[in-house]
This record gives sequence, structure tokens and C-alpha cells, in this order.
Amino acid sequence: MARHNFRYPESMLSTATVEPIPLSTDANGVIRLVGARVTLETVVGAFETGATPEEIAQDFPVLRLADIYAVVTYYLRHRKEVEAYLLRRGALAEKVRRDIESHTPQAGLRERLLARLGR
Repeated sequence: MARHNFRYPESMLSTATVEPIPLSTDANGVIRLVGARVTLETVVGAFETGATPEEIAQDFPVLRLADIYAVVTYYLRHRKEVEAYLLRRGALAEKVRRDIESHTPQAGLRERLLARLGR
């Protein structure tokens, strides 16, 4: 197998090292892709269920394909940190769900709604 001594130009390498990750954290601590309301959870969840970055871009046309690749790369390189964040967000969502359900009786809800419709 032949080895090639190809070297990338220094300007290309320095540009690649300063590319920011297109993520930002809002006032509620939710991480979103910059310039969109799409959350990190959404992109990682789609990727983890087998969607390619191209498929994610088709589902969310507001996102740039390059940004999706950058976020997926970040996730793959920082999996522990991202998964810890996702676990915290999931626990918070579960707590909010329980709080809502404790203030809103869910038992018989379907039947009450169907009765209102006359069914």
C-alpha cells in the first residue's frame, strides 16, 4: 500500500480549529442550534434513531447541513457530556409532567373528553 505525503495547507488547518460549534444555551438552560429553535435533544435523538444529517436537514429545513454535521461531530466527541445533559433534561421534563398531572386530574380524562363530544 503506497503512502502519500500530502500535507494540508496551514491556513486550512488553522481555520478548521477555530470553527465554533453552532450551539447556544437559552435563558432556561436549553441548548439549541444557533439561529433556530431546534434543540440539541432533537438532533441527537434523530441521529440516534438512525437519521443521517441529510435526513435531519430535510426534516428541519431551518438548519444548515454543515451545522448538523458539526453538532453530530460534537456529540460523538463529547458523548458523556451530551448524554449527561440529555439525562438532566429528561429528568426535568419528567418532573414537569408529574407536576402538571398532579394539578390536573388525568383519571377518566379520555372519557370526559369523549362525553363532551357526545360520543
